[in-house]
Amino acid sequence: MIKANDFYLPGGRSGVLLIHGLTGTPTEMRLVGKGLNRAGFTVYGMQLAGHCGTEEDLLKTGWRDWYRSAWEAADRLRNDVDHLFVAGLSMGALLALKLAADRPDEVDGLGLYGTTFVYDGWTIPWIGRLSFLLPLVVGLGFGHQRKFHECFPYGIKDERIRQRIASSMLSGDSSAAGLPGNPWPSLAEFYRLSFLVRRQLPTIRTPCLVVHAVDDDVASLKNVRMIVRGVRGPVETVLLEDSYHMITVDKERDLVVERSARFFNEVVARRFVHMPEPAEVAVAAE
Repeated sequence: MIKANDFYLPGGRSGVLLIHGLTGTPTEMRLVGKGLNRAGFTVYGMQLAGHCGTEEDLLKTGWRDWYRSAWEAADRLRNDVDHLFVAGLSMGALLALKLAADRPDEVDGLGLYGTTFVYDGWTIPWIGRLSFLLPLVVGLGFGHQRKFHECFPYGIKDERIRQRIASSMLSGDSSAAGLPGNPWPSLAEFYRLSFLVRRQLPTIRTPCLVVHAVDDDVASLKNVRMIVRGVRGPVETVLLEDSYHMITVDKERDLVVERSARFFNEVVARRFVHMPEPAEVAVAAE
């Protein structure tokens, strides 16, 4: 049975929707969520469809289900705030980008953490680097029972945190730490989403904060370059020197919070600076 693991932290009139990654859980966004809430933001750590349950639960869903749950979560938060920001980790960053592409007038800014278009980090074996072929392979009816297993260091450089999360993940507690592997059909769905979002990048003019570990073990800096070269809006890039892929729980998570809060507040401030006075609106109407 899927366990509800999302969280909602009321705060100010600026809100941040947090989206976890593939096979992950809202728990991986909780520390950043608490930090942003202390900085004055209303925070919603949503839960993607099919997650926080069994592998069979995940396999019943695809990228459209994951995106639908993110869309509905954005609707919920948008009703409570004046400014909506969306931040995602890994695949969650792709869903954030797609929300900005599809809802340009509603998403005010993006936090893109460890964005993953392709799995090409230093722990990914050669066969894993060919996983972009999975939509074709799975579409032809192969590999439905196969999966890629998570491997050391599990995206986490902090040994103490890694031990705790890996222990929960390998013990089968998917609601706390996610699943220990990526089923091929789910990875095929991930790549279908990735290909779609990459085509949509030139339509995105939403301000983007890109935070990525230099030594990301899952997704190389190639993924950062895709964003910087692809989107048409302003991009601020922060490269972390002492973390791996899971930057929302790793050693520099406080820096992720600090830079995100600063970036989101600056976006709001710029909007107020450019907001026309009532008299200007009246003149324009006449």
